Amino acid sequence: MKEIADAGRAYDAQVEVKNLVKHFTQAGGFLRRNPSIVRAVDGVSLKIEHKRTLGLVGESGCGKTTIGRCILRLIEPTSGEVYFEGTDVLGLSGRRLRKMRRDMQMVFQNPFSSLDPRMSVLSIVGEPLQTHTSLSHSDIRDRVVELLEQVGMSGEHIYRYPHEFSGGQLQRIAVARALALNPKFLVLDEPTAALDVSVQAQVIAQLMQLQRELELTYLFISHNLTLVHYISDTIAVTYLGKIMEYADADEIFDNPLHPYTQALLSATPSLDRELRQERVILAGGVPDPANPPPGCVFHPRCPRATERCTKVEPHLVDVGGGHLVSCHL
Repeated sequence: MKEIADAGRAYDAQVEVKNLVKHFTQAGGFLRRNPSIVRAVDGVSLKIEHKRTLGLVGESGCGKTTIGRCILRLIEPTSGEVYFEGTDVLGLSGRRLRKMRRDMQMVFQNPFSSLDPRMSVLSIVGEPLQTHTSLSHSDIRDRVVELLEQVGMSGEHIYRYPHEFSGGQLQRIAVARALALNPKFLVLDEPTAALDVSVQAQVIAQLMQLQRELELTYLFISHNLTLVHYISDTIAVTYLGKIMEYADADEIFDNPLHPYTQALLSATPSLDRELRQERVILAGGVPDPANPPPGCVFHPRCPRATERCTKVEPHLVDVGGGHLVSCHL
């Protein structure tokens, strides 16, 4: 994945991932014999510039969430390298890792499950402050009120519980919790997937405003390409734990080169008839990551696959201007 590291960018990445791998061991069948290896992430490299957003897209089961969690070390990678502002994240432990966690936070997909229903908003948002700072109870309360107002809510909500809020309000509370320690980098794991369309727009607008005001860096994970195009500066298209295409957001939409990217974009609804593309129907579903196909992992579903695709694995190649594609065609 050296191509991504040398893709012609004239900046030092705030977050850099090199050849990230995460394999899970899956128990076998009868008497749990012959366990299999699930290749959730299989050699992913990414770079995210300071105050910019990288969109990570792909179908469910392609390893998007696993990539985000490995970067934050919520789960430990099998191998690879993760750097945050030049620091080797995977080499940290103890107090140094604890300090690093203040700068890297995550907003999970479903606020109904990521927020403890037995805790008040004050306890939920204030928990990071209790864990990582020595602030007094009154100072924590003031900070929680400040955070709630920052995400468009009122300080009057601090003594309420999750069941008293709508989905959009809960996600705002989750964002407030992630911002409690003034992080520099946020992993946003489909933060609007569980919300109504009208509420999605409000949350996205809030996230973009916070990014400008607080100078945040985002990894935005989603399967909604229109949404990713709107919020992202760069897009990486993932499939079965690998990156298929990687380029600036406008370049991905204006000039998609990988058949998988083209299929995803063809399924994106548009009110403009001139922008509508002929629908590309992909046969079947994402293969079992415990038994990936040989050659190009996308070839069983690719409408343009050749015999070479079934035998030889393609690698990311820069076709110009930092546009990387993993395809023999």
